Amino acid sequence: MVSDRVGDFIIRLKNASAIHREEVVAPYSKHIHAIAQKLRELGFLTEVEQTSNKRELHVVIAYADDGSARLRDVRRISKPGRRVYISHRDAHVVAGGTGVRIISTPSGIVSDAQARRNRLGGEALFEIW
Repeated sequence: MVSDRVGDFIIRLKNASAIHREEVVAPYSKHIHAIAQKLRELGFLTEVEQTSNKRELHVVIAYADDGSARLRDVRRISKPGRRVYISHRDAHVVAGGTGVRIISTPSGIVSDAQARRNRLGGEALFEIW
């Protein structure tokens, strides 16, 4: 069993995009499903679905027309041994505007732009670009 589900999920996505794999299977949890839905809204994933036995989450990585993955890299911010919390003022632009910081707030999983717009703070999970 993995103790850091979020870290495991984003590394699975990063490794799959590095070898141009279409689909990734991860253990299911509501938190991971919410993160995957947010990444689908942001254009890093194309499909997110729960399996029929409800223990796995299938995601399909988004690729550009030239065949390159939209997901180039990820960086974990908050880890199980060191949680990092930020206010909406600290949710700055990632990778010159091409990336996104994912934040877990009391209102759910949001991007850095949504956190600034709605004045929400929370746990900074990871940056993706």
